[in-house]
This record gives sequence, structure tokens and C-alpha cells, in this order.
Amino acid sequence: MASARFLVGIDLGTTNTVVAYCEITQQLQQSEVHLFAIDQLIGPGEVVRKPLLPSFRYHPAKQQISAQDLTLPWENQPVPGDISNVIIGEWARDLGAKVEGRQVSSAKSWLSHQGVDRRSDILPWAAAEDVDKVSPVIASASYLNHIRQAWNYRNPSDRLEDQDVVVTVPASFDEAARKLTLEAAKLAGLDRIILLEEPQAVCYDWYARHQKNAAQQLHSLPLILVCDVGGGTTDLSLIEAKFDGAELSLDRIGVGEHLMLGGDNLDLALAHLAEQRFSQSKKLNAASLTKLIQQTRQAKEHLLSSDAPEQVKITMLGSGSKLLGGTKSIGLTKQEVHQIALDGFFPLSDFSQQPDKRRSAVVEFGLPYVSDPAVSKHIAEFLHQHQPVCHAALNQQQSDQPAIPVAVLLNGGVFNSELVTQRVTQLLGNWRGEPVTVLDNPHPDWSVALGAVAYGKARRGAQLKIGGGAARSYFLHLQEKNKMGKALCLLAKGTDEGHEIRLSGRRFALTLGEPVRFNLLTTTHDLLNNQVAIQNGVMVDIDPDQFTPLPPYIVTLEGQGGSLHANQKERVEVQLACQLTEVGTLKMECVHLDDESKRWALEFEVRNPKVDTEQAQDLHPRLDDCKALIARIYSSNKKSAEGNEIKTLAKELERKLGKRDEWDFTTLRQLFDACALGRKRRRRSEAHEKNWFRLAGFCLRPGFGDATDSWRIEQIWGLYQQGIQFKNHQGWTDWWVFWRRIAGGLNQEHQETILAEIAKYLHPSAMKNPQSAKTAHEMGYESMVRLAASLEHLEVEDKVLLASWCLSKALNTNQFEQAHWWALGRLASRTPLYGSQHSVIAREQVQQWLPKLLEQDWQKQPMVAFAAVMMCRRTGDRLFDIEDDYRQQVVSKLKQSKAADSWITLVEQVTELSASESKRVFGDALPHGLVLVRS
Repeated sequence: MASARFLVGIDLGTTNTVVAYCEITQQLQQSEVHLFAIDQLIGPGEVVRKPLLPSFRYHPAKQQISAQDLTLPWENQPVPGDISNVIIGEWARDLGAKVEGRQVSSAKSWLSHQGVDRRSDILPWAAAEDVDKVSPVIASASYLNHIRQAWNYRNPSDRLEDQDVVVTVPASFDEAARKLTLEAAKLAGLDRIILLEEPQAVCYDWYARHQKNAAQQLHSLPLILVCDVGGGTTDLSLIEAKFDGAELSLDRIGVGEHLMLGGDNLDLALAHLAEQRFSQSKKLNAASLTKLIQQTRQAKEHLLSSDAPEQVKITMLGSGSKLLGGTKSIGLTKQEVHQIALDGFFPLSDFSQQPDKRRSAVVEFGLPYVSDPAVSKHIAEFLHQHQPVCHAALNQQQSDQPAIPVAVLLNGGVFNSELVTQRVTQLLGNWRGEPVTVLDNPHPDWSVALGAVAYGKARRGAQLKIGGGAARSYFLHLQEKNKMGKALCLLAKGTDEGHEIRLSGRRFALTLGEPVRFNLLTTTHDLLNNQVAIQNGVMVDIDPDQFTPLPPYIVTLEGQGGSLHANQKERVEVQLACQLTEVGTLKMECVHLDDESKRWALEFEVRNPKVDTEQAQDLHPRLDDCKALIARIYSSNKKSAEGNEIKTLAKELERKLGKRDEWDFTTLRQLFDACALGRKRRRRSEAHEKNWFRLAGFCLRPGFGDATDSWRIEQIWGLYQQGIQFKNHQGWTDWWVFWRRIAGGLNQEHQETILAEIAKYLHPSAMKNPQSAKTAHEMGYESMVRLAASLEHLEVEDKVLLASWCLSKALNTNQFEQAHWWALGRLASRTPLYGSQHSVIAREQVQQWLPKLLEQDWQKQPMVAFAAVMMCRRTGDRLFDIEDDYRQQVVSKLKQSKAADSWITLVEQVTELSASESKRVFGDALPHGLVLVRS
């Protein structure tokens, strides 16, 4: 590998991507830092080099743009998994303001959104069905890939992949988002990058510009607030300036929580204002609103500038045959934009005022923005959380008087506006009771990239390096039955990178060949429960307001030679070791107690983020008896399996454990594991098979919830090809119910395999043929209908077809009406139970079906009302929400039909399902302790 000639910093921003660099010389401290002008299309066939690469993609329709118009100076090579003929940069941003549904924006925000599968093809979010889509990871990789190709074209002898590259991320990015950023970089051909927190980068840039007099400037400024309001996030950090004699040192002592709040939110607020003027009472569809946002973003930048005009005109083109005749224009005034920006996002609130979290998060285009847009209140909350270190940095005694930073360093495009800068400075001055010092930042759009290069210099000893270590503390969640449990500190905030912390006081006995999970929590607080100082090994009670759960870590320990011990259980004792890596991520390993060379790396399990579990470690005292009973009934010893025990198995388990609906999550999975060991003996008799499928399905439902469930599903999927032994109506019903119960754990391929088998019985023509109708009935037709409706990973086209079959049968036949209406509601639901939101049936299709439901008598057929509720349930995302006139009709009919208030609320407001509603939707009660989490 060639040695690096350049230090390169990449600000992979939500709105713009910026690259800076300097040459690695003997006098590196004096080596000048430059911006790298990035080649990009600004129009058909027109390539220009600019310092900002707008972080937008545009997916043109076929024949919309010729291949010659897409020509770049180099032969474009997309990243693996990407589509061809994509436009990236300024032209992509501008096209998105003119054409609906073909622009990818805010990929960085999607990368940090835990409510979706960030590796699934979901962007553009508001795209029509004929638009090719990509994942947030691919979209992020494509920007880095564009930069790599542009750099390599300009520097063929010094390829970007051979340079020292630093990529910046929000300080508030969790471990999953950081690792996905590294994954995107690797896809782009950048295998060895370093991650740096953006607020630190801003501080590095400031220091680089003031090296000669930094100590003098900071001598009376011991505590600095870095406030970085980007396109998608607000990032807050505290920097402490200390002196050892005349020697200055800087330490990052506080980092804020992840706030999905930034310039995008201001653009959206302005777009809502413009929307009201364009369409009066009628809302635009999601694609039209996306197009409008691109225009309000440009208007905002003009109207917040120092030489702003009094008004900016926004034009909304029509579409199709009304392209010209449908054109409308409205004006946004400087006063309006200032009022929304200043009073809505930067109000002069009191220090005691903190964000209103009682309201639901604002969901637009699938992204859950924070519920309170007032950046001022989020700053107050952040400073409240870090009062102990603020008092210490300011050398103040703990008192009722708040400790407020004496200096502020502002960054982000919004601070190009002098008005916004003055407002934040005034806000902090009001809280402090005296003016605060504003550290200069002449280029808020560039400082992160420039600071990333300065950090590269600091890593080579050519500049002061900011200390601080880990930005947050990491805890192991030690769960207790029916309690929040305890948290054990694995890595305390401030731990230096590369320093391994060994949890020597606790050992774990793990079985080789079986997966194990470690639930982790993280916090940015300095004191827990208002009194406990955080240090490695400390044990604390869990306050849910102070901790944030991470995706669980999961590992399967392999035996000698990498073989899994399937037939004999081998257990090893391990300790947990963790460290902050040089690239800026958390590394966790299980270390063999007797042989430190044996280590097993732990990886995140992010397969199903829409679930939360309260798993108990205190096992039921009679659980072992129950597992032994199951093992005996399904053992290889036929004699021990004879008798009436199989017939009374269900009653005996309830006698020992209590009513089965109250079995907790841990009990259920332990019982399933006992069933799984005896799965080969389930065919011993009809009673054995029936009881096995009923118990195993009940205990593994809904197929996810535990990080090791994916492993369980892998073990059990082999049964599908084997089928059932006793082929009667009850046997088939139990078989389909089993797969419906665990459907949430099946992947798309599994679900398509099931649909392929049962579709011929569900097809409307099957019921017209007496013989096929009889066969369908004998094979458990009703259970097949409910199973098909539960397969949420199916393609949207398949769901539409199934739903249309169910609607037709519900309207035209008297058989299985309840099942057909239930299935329609499940298939056309606005919010899936476990599937990704992007696989929901289009609202336009649902609105074609609704009139048929509105014609029915909902008092006589409450299941029709339930289906309508699922089809009209409010999500807050206008891509999926039905139009208001349909919503009003449904609400009115629900009230006339004396439907439950909770059903009306689901249609009128963004809210969660109650336990009884979840049971109705799922078809079973969810396991005790498992909660479905809204995206």
C-alpha cells in the first residue's frame, strides 16, 4: 500500500458534503489546508468544480435524461448494490425542486434512524413505484464514492484510498450509526478511515486558525459550548480549557443526546406555510411537499442572509397536461422567515424551560424529528444534564446558580445568518447574567472539513489534540424480573481510545455453539440518580430518563477448529473486555478466562429494531420441572414418552407456571428451546404433533424480540419442508397457526415460499370449484387467510393482490367473513407490526377500497370497522396517511356505530395500540414484557 501524501477531512453532511486536505510535509504544522473543489453536474452535460457537494441524489426516469448529459470527467463506477445513471450533487438538488418523488435527501438522518432497516432499499421515501430505490447506507456510500472518484481523477498518483482520511459524524451518533458510516465508507472503497465528532472538528478548526494566541484568548474562557446546528441534527458539546502553567489543554467534557432537529426542520416549517397558501385547506401529497421543501430551503438561505431581499417568490409547477396552466406562485417575506426561525427555533426561553416531550415526535417522510423544535430548550436541557462538570470547569461551588458556559462556538449553515447568531448569543447571555464570548467561525459551511484535517495534524503531533476519550458511558444491563434492573459500567465516559477495560469482577459461563446476547445501555450524564459519579465497574439502579438502550450485542462462541458443538454442550468462562477504538467505535469481546488469546468479538444485532423487551433473569422456580416434562415427552426414549402426559401437557404447564397468557418472555423462550430439542419426535403421535406446534408457536411468537430469535428461526425453518404427519383439518390448522405466530421472525424469502404454497387455495377461483373449495377447507382455509395477511415482508404488489381477494370475498360470500375483513385490515394497515414502513400499501390504493367499507353496517359487523381503523390509522407521515375527507367520513361512521373511543383516537391522532388492540391485530396477545416500538 502506498504511503499517504495527504491528510484529508470529509464532512459527510446532511445537506452538503465538503472535503479539505493538506500535504504531509516535514513542517506539518505550517502545511496549508485547502478545500477540494468537487467535480459535479450542474445541468445537462455541464460539469463544474465547487467546494460544496450537495448531499442529494436524483433518480431520473428512463429516457428523461440522455447518457451524454450524465457524463463526468471520469468513467463512473457505482458502489456495489447501487443503481446506474444517478445524478449526485447540485443538479440533483435542483431537479428535486422541480420533479416529484425522485430525489434522495437527508441520507445521514436515515443512517441514524433506528426505526427502519438502514440496509433496505427505502429511499427516495416518497417515491412512486416505478422509481428505483436504495438504502441509506448505499446513498451515503455513493456520496463518498463520488468524492473518491473526483479526487482520484485530479490526483491519479495519490488515490484517496491511500491517504489519511478522517470522516466526521455527529457526536450524538450511536454505535450502530457509526458502524454503518464505516460500512458506507468501505463500500465506497475507503477501507481505513477515522471517525471524528463534528463539534470537535469545529473546535480543531478554531484552534488551527488561532494557534499563536489561542492560550491568550482562552485564558479567561474555561468552558466553551459548541453548538452545531446542521441540516439534520443539532449537536451539542462542552469543551473545557485548562492551563498547566502556561500550557493550554482542551478536553471535551460533555456530549448531547441525538437530536433529529436542524435546518431540515426549518425548511419543513416554511414549506408548511407555503403549502397553506398554495392549496388552502387541501394538503399536498408527500412527493409534492418534498419538491416544495427544496424551494423553501433556497428561500430560507436568501432571506436569512445579511443582504436579504424583502421577499422571495416560490413557484409550484403543475404536473402532466396542467404543467403550465397549473403553475402557481406565492411569496415568502423576510419578516415571516425571521419570525419562524427566531421565535420558533431559537426563542428567548428561560433556563428552566426544557423541551416538551409529552407531544409525539413529528414524523415527516418517515423521519422522527424531535417533538419540540425549540433549539433553545434543548440547549437548556443539555446544560442541566451537565451541571456538575460545568460547575467544576468554572470553578464554581455547587449552588442554585446555574453554571453557564462563558464562550460559545457556533457552526452550521443556519449561523450564516447574523440574526440567528445574535439570538443564541443573547439567549446564553440572559442565562448567565452577563455577555458570553463568541469564538469566531467565518465559514460555518466549511469548518468541520477543515477541522478534520487539523485533527489529522494533531494525531501526528503537529497540533494540540483535544482530549476527552469516550463521549458517553456504556453499561451492561443486568435485568431483574418485573424491575428495571441494575446497570454495570463497562466503559466510563472519558476513557481514552485504545485503553482496554476488563470487567474482572464478573464472569460469564457461556455455552459454545449457542448465541448469547448482552444488553447495553449508554448515557451522557455525569452523575446518575443525582449523586453517583460514573466510573468503570460502578453498579447503579436504572433511571430510564438517564439511559438510552443500544441495539444488543450478540455472539455465538465457536469451539475448537471453528466447529459448533451440536451434540455435546461445552461451556467456557469468559470476561467482557471493551475499549474505544481508534476509528471511534466501541469494541467488545468475550475473553477466555484461562487463555487470553481466545477472544470472541461481539457484534450488534440490528435485524429487528421495532421491539423492546423487558427480559427477566429471575427464572420461575418450576421452570426446570416444565422443561424436564417437555424433554421427557419428546425424548428418544419411547417408553418415557408413552402414557397420558402428552394429553395433559398444556394443563400441567399452566398448573406449574400459572395461566399461559401471563408467562413472561424468558419463560416462553426457555420452553421453546425445550420444544426445539424434541422437534424430531413431534411426529410420534397425532397428539404429540398437535401439542408440539401449539406450544412451540405460542412460546416463539411473534418470531422476534430476543436477539437470539433469528438463530431459533434458522433452526426451525427446516420443518417447513418436512410438513406435517397427520393431515386432517385440525392438523393443517395447527400447522398454519404455528407459522402465523412466528411470521415476524421469517425473512422475505421464507414468507414468499409460504405464500407460493397457499396462494392457489386463496385465489378467488379456488372457491368456485367444488373440489378445490373442499380441499381448501380441509387444509384450514381460514388459518391460511390469516397467515397470508401476517406476512409483512411480502412485496407491496403481493399484498395488494391478497387484499383485493379478501375484499372481494368479504363482500360477495358469507363464508369466513370475519377472517377476510381482519386480513384486509392487517394487509392495508398504515403501520405494520414488524415490517418496514416502506412496504406499506399506497394510500391511493387504500382510498379506492374505503368506499366499499363505508357502505357496510359497522354495528352489525364490527370487524369491518376494525379494518377501516387499520386502513386509516394516522401515522403523521403524509406519504401513508389517507386524505382528510376520508378520515372525517371514517371517524363520523365510527361515532355513529358507537365504536370504542380508542379506535377513533387511532384514526384522529398518532398514538400507540393498546394491549387489547395489539392482540386483535396480531391475532394473539403479545408475550408479556415485549413491546412493539413505533418507528
